[in-house]
Amino acid sequence: MKRIFLPLFATVSMFVACSNGATGPDEPTPVRQLTAGEQQVVASTSAFGWRLFNAFTLAEPDENVILSPLSVTMALGMALNGAELETWSQMREALSLDPADQVAINAGYRGLIDVLSTMDPRVTMTIANSVWTRENFPVLPGFIDTLRLFFDAHAQSLDFSSPDASSTINAWVKNNTGGRIPEIVPSPIPEDVIMYLINAVYFKGIWQHRFDPALTSDAEFTDIHGMKKTVPMMSRRARMRFMNDVNLSAADIPYGWDRFRMMLIVPRDLQTLRFLESNLSDEYIRNNFISRMQMTDMELQIPRFTIESEYSLNEALKSLGMPRAFDPYKAEFTRINPDGGLYITNVKHKTFIRVDEEGSEAAAATSVEVGVVSMPPTLRADRPFLFVLYEANTGAMLFVGRVATIGD
Repeated sequence: MKRIFLPLFATVSMFVACSNGATGPDEPTPVRQLTAGEQQVVASTSAFGWRLFNAFTLAEPDENVILSPLSVTMALGMALNGAELETWSQMREALSLDPADQVAINAGYRGLIDVLSTMDPRVTMTIANSVWTRENFPVLPGFIDTLRLFFDAHAQSLDFSSPDASSTINAWVKNNTGGRIPEIVPSPIPEDVIMYLINAVYFKGIWQHRFDPALTSDAEFTDIHGMKKTVPMMSRRARMRFMNDVNLSAADIPYGWDRFRMMLIVPRDLQTLRFLESNLSDEYIRNNFISRMQMTDMELQIPRFTIESEYSLNEALKSLGMPRAFDPYKAEFTRINPDGGLYITNVKHKTFIRVDEEGSEAAAATSVEVGVVSMPPTLRADRPFLFVLYEANTGAMLFVGRVATIGD
C-alpha cells in the first residue's frame, strides 16, 4: 500500500546564485578510493536498481515509485550467502554481480558499508543489517558468522510464536530508519517462516544551500494525468550543475560537502518521461547528463513533497531472473540449513522520502522472509480410530469398524 503526497518532479530555470547551507566540520574527510570489489558492488547495485525501477514503472505507469536499490541488494546479498548451485547463480545474475566468489562479493558489501557511512560528516548516512531466526531452528553457524563479519549484522534468535517477536524486530527497524519505517514484519509471524534478513538504510542531508521558507509559495503542478494541482513550491537561487536541451532540464543539487547529491530530471512531456524510464542506466546518466552539466547561476523551483511506499518485490525479482529462490521445491538454501526445504517466501520493501527547505530525509527497509516447506500432513493412529473398507468404483462398503484397543 502506498501513501502518495506529491510526485518527484521539479521545475528549473536560469538565474543568479546564493543562500545559506549545511553546517558541520570546516573540512571534509578525505575520500578513500574504492577497491575493485567495492566498485563492482556499486556498479551491480546501480545496474540492478535501474532494472528494478524499470520493472516497477512499467507495472505502475501512473503511480509514484520510490525504491532503494542499496537496501534491496544488501538484504539479498545476505540471502545470497545461504544459497548454493542454481539458486546462487540466478541470484548473482539477477543482482548483476559479475562472476566472483562469495568472499569477494561479501568484501565489496563490507567496504561499501564503511565508505558510505563515513563519506560526509555533514550528512547522516546509516546502513544496518540484521538476521532473526526462529528459536530452535538449526542454522549453520558459518552463515550467521559470515553475516556478522561482512554485513555487521545483528543476529538474534526469537520465539516467533510469541506476540512480542514482531514488535522486537519492528522496533529494530524503526530505530535504524529514524522512526520513518515503524514496521515491516507482520504480527503474528507466519508459522512457516524461520528467518528474516533485514536491511535498513537511513539518510538525512541538509542542502548545501538551503531554501528560504519565506520564498515558498503556492504554485501550479500538472500531474501525470494532466490534472492541475496547487502545491507548495520551494524556490532559491544558487550556482549548481545544470543542463538543458529541447527535451528536458536537469540539475545536480548538493548536500553537505557535495558528496551526496540529488539529480532532478524534468522531461518536456510524458513521451520523454516514458523514454527515460526505459533507458536510464549509469552510462546513460554519465553520457547524457553529468558530462553535459555546467556550473550555472540559476533559480531552482521544486515542490515540497513526501512519499511513502510499500512493495512486495517477489514478482519483479522473479522477472529479473531469480525465480528458483522462491520455489519451495527447487530453492537451494543449504548453506543456511543442509536439510534443505528453505525458500524465500516474501521480499518486502518499504520506503520514505521527504524533501523540504532544509534538505532531504529518506529511509528504506527491506526484509527477506525465509520459509520452510511444510512437512507432509501426518495421520498418527495412536488412539481409538474408525475404519471403512470399501470399493471405490461402486462405493460399496465392505467393512466398517472401530479399533478401540490392540493386543490383549
